Amino acid sequence: MANGLAVLLGPKEPMPSRFLQVKVTPDSTQASDSNSDQLLDDFLLFFSSAGKTGLKSNAVNFDTTIRPRRPSFSIAASSIFSGPTSRPRRRSFDIHGSAIVHHTTRSLRPWPNVGYFDMSFSVPKHAPSFQHPQRVIEDHIWGSTAVARGPNSRNAPGGGIFSGVQDRLFENRNALPMYKDKPYAYPPSHRHRPLWRRKRSFGFVLLVVSLLYYFGAFQKHHDTVVSRWAWLTSSSESGKSADWLGRRQRVVEAFTLSFDAYSRYAWGYDEFHPVSKKGRQMAPKGMGWIIVDSLDTMILMNLTSRVTHAREWISNSLTYDQDQDVSTFETTIRMLGGLLSAHYLSNEYPNLAPIADDDSGAPGEDLYLEKARDLADRLVVAFDSPSGVPYASVNVGKLESLPAHDNAGASSTAEATTLQLEFKYLAKLTGEKDFWDKAEKVMEVVDNNAPKGGLVPIFINPVSGEFHGENIRLGSRGDSYYEYLIKQYLQTNKQESLYLDMWDESLQGVRDYLVTYTELSQFTIIGERQSGLSGSLTPKMDHLVCFYPGTIALAVTGGLTEAEAKKSKSWTKKNEADMQLARELMQTCWGMYKYMATGLAAEITYFKIADPPLPESAPHQAPSDFDDDPEAEWRKDFDVHSLDVHNLQRPETVESLFYMWRITGEIKYREWGWEMFKSFMNYTAVPDGGGFSSLSDANKIPPVTRDNMESFWLAETLKYFYLLFSPNDLLPLDKMVLNTEAHPFPRFDLNPILSTGWKRKPKTVETTAA
Repeated sequence: MANGLAVLLGPKEPMPSRFLQVKVTPDSTQASDSNSDQLLDDFLLFFSSAGKTGLKSNAVNFDTTIRPRRPSFSIAASSIFSGPTSRPRRRSFDIHGSAIVHHTTRSLRPWPNVGYFDMSFSVPKHAPSFQHPQRVIEDHIWGSTAVARGPNSRNAPGGGIFSGVQDRLFENRNALPMYKDKPYAYPPSHRHRPLWRRKRSFGFVLLVVSLLYYFGAFQKHHDTVVSRWAWLTSSSESGKSADWLGRRQRVVEAFTLSFDAYSRYAWGYDEFHPVSKKGRQMAPKGMGWIIVDSLDTMILMNLTSRVTHAREWISNSLTYDQDQDVSTFETTIRMLGGLLSAHYLSNEYPNLAPIADDDSGAPGEDLYLEKARDLADRLVVAFDSPSGVPYASVNVGKLESLPAHDNAGASSTAEATTLQLEFKYLAKLTGEKDFWDKAEKVMEVVDNNAPKGGLVPIFINPVSGEFHGENIRLGSRGDSYYEYLIKQYLQTNKQESLYLDMWDESLQGVRDYLVTYTELSQFTIIGERQSGLSGSLTPKMDHLVCFYPGTIALAVTGGLTEAEAKKSKSWTKKNEADMQLARELMQTCWGMYKYMATGLAAEITYFKIADPPLPESAPHQAPSDFDDDPEAEWRKDFDVHSLDVHNLQRPETVESLFYMWRITGEIKYREWGWEMFKSFMNYTAVPDGGGFSSLSDANKIPPVTRDNMESFWLAETLKYFYLLFSPNDLLPLDKMVLNTEAHPFPRFDLNPILSTGWKRKPKTVETTAA
C-alpha cells in the first residue's frame, strides 16, 4: 500500500464503555521520518477536530508493541458516540452517528469486518517509548504549559480553530496522544529553555538577518529589481567581439518575464498593470490587444509553448462581434497587422515556434487569416465616408463608423494614411479588391490637397477630404504618413513609383522647413510648424520623430546595405546627403536618451536653437560622443519640461538603430542599443516578477512607475532589440517590410487586379524655406 493514512472509525465488537481501538501498521516500504510523523499528525489533527464536534474523552492510553522490522502499536481511547453500537455502514463520516472516517493522502483500501482505526505508513527508525518513567514528568509539564488558557488567548473560546479541543482531550495530563516534538499550531510555549539553546537561536536569527542584508533584501526597490539581472553590472566585451547572440538571449529573457507576468496576472485582458498586477478590458470580451500584438514576436523568438497558449486563446476566446467602439488606426496596425504577420511568419518560417494547424479544409485551418478577415470586414466600414477618408472609430459589433469626438470630427492624417500596408496585404491574400481600392483612395484624396513641400497638416476632414488646421510635424498624428509613403513603394517591390515621388518630395520639404541645428553643439533636429509653414519653427521633438533616421536609411538603400547600394549606378550625391542626415538625426535621438538620468528618453524634448533658426544648409558639426559630465556643454542644448519627463517604453529609437545597423554596419548602433536595453532592464523592472512598466519620471532615480505595460513593449520595442542583436538574415530588409507596429509583411508584385489605380495631379513643388 502506498504511504498514506486510512482511518476507519466504528465499534469493533460490543465492549464496555464503547471502546475504540486504533491499530497502526507500517507499510512494508520505507518512508522518511518526516513523512511518517506528518501522517500521524494528520490523524491526530482529525482526532482533535472530531473531539471538538462530538467526541468526548477522559482517558487516552497508549499500548505499544515493537517488533523487528514491522513495529506496530495500538491505541485505545475511551470515547462516547451517539448512535447505535452495531457495525457501521461504509459511508462518509457523520459525527452524529456511528460512522466511517476516511482520511487518506492517496487511496483508501476497504477492510471488511474491521471496526478500528488502521493507519499504514512507515514508522520512524527511533520509535518513542510511551512507557518510559520520564514521560510521567514530561506529560505533566507539557499538559500544564503547552496551551494558553487566558480569556484573550487564541485557545480561549472563539480564539482559534482548535479552541477548546485541548481542554477536552488533555483533561488527563498523564498521556500525550502525539509526538511531543510536533505539537499543534498553538502559540509558543513559555516554558523555561536552557541558556545555551536561547543563545543558539539568537545566533541563528542573527546569521539569517546578516545573510539577507548581504544579499540586498533590505535595500530599496530598485536594488532588489537589479539583483535579478546580475549581468547588468558584469563586464563584457564590446564591439565586434561582443557576444551578440548572448545579448539577444537577454532580450528573450526580458520578453518572457514580461509576457509570463501578463499571463499570470491578466491573461486575456487588453491592458496590464504590472505593479498592481491587474488587467483591464477595452471591450466586454477583450480585443486580444496584448496577445495578438505580441504574437509574432513570440514566433520570431521561437517560444513555442507561449505561441500555443496564445493561439488557443485566439481560437477559443477571441471574437470581434462585440458592441464596442474602437480606434480604426490602432486596431488596424495592432490587431489586423498582428494577425496578418502571424499568418506570414507561420508560413514563411515554419520552423519558428511550429504548431500543427487543424485538418486541411476544416474551420480554423488558417486561424490567423480567418480572424484577420473577420476583423477587416468590420473595420472597412470606416472608409464609408463621403470623401473616402476613414472615420476615426468603428463599432465592430454594429458595423458603424464614428467621427472623432474632437477637432470638429476630423481624422488624424497619420491614422487615415497608416492603414494601407495592412489592407493591401490582406487584399493580396484574399483577392478582395475592395480592401485594396479603399486603402488607395485615401492616398489619392490626401495628395489631391497638394500639400506644400509634401508636408501635410496633422488633421483631415473625412466628409470634405480637406485638411483641417495648419499644424505640421513629424511627431504624433503626422509621423506614420511619411513612413508609409516609402513602405508602400517597397511593399509592392518598387512598382508603385508615385509613392517614391511623394516620399522624396516630403523629405525635401523636411529639409527646407523643419530641419535646423542647436545653438551650442549643432545637433540636427526636426522642429514643428504649429501655425503652418509660414509660421515660426518650434524646436520640439516628440520621441515618435525618432522613427525618421532609420526610415531615411531604408528609403535610400531600399533595404540593401549601404555598401551594396553604393555599387549601383543610381547612387547619387543626394543619397549620400540623405544618409548623412540619417546619421545626424540618429545621434540627436541617442542624445535624448543620454540626457536623462535613467538613460531613457523623455516623451518630448525641446532644444535651444538660434533666432532665427539656422537653415539646413548651414555648416554644422555635432560632437561625436556624449560627455557624461553633468555640466557638459552639449547638455545645455537639451531641455525637458516637467510634464514631458515620462517614458512609455517607446520603440522608435531602437527601431532606427536596427535599420542603421543593418544598413551601415556601424557597430556603434548596436552598442547604443545594448546600453539602452540595459537602462530599460535597470529602471523599468517591477518587483516580484511583475515584468516591466512605463515610467512617470525618467529623469529621477529611482524613477516613478506608471503601472502600465504598453502592448508595443512586446510587439515593437523588444522585437527591435531582438532583431538588432540577431544575424542579418533574420527578416532581411530587402525581402519584407515592417508595419508601423513592427509586424512584418512580405513584399509582392502588382497584378492586373491589384494596382495603384490613380495618378498624381501635376503641381509645382516649392522648396523655398519660410
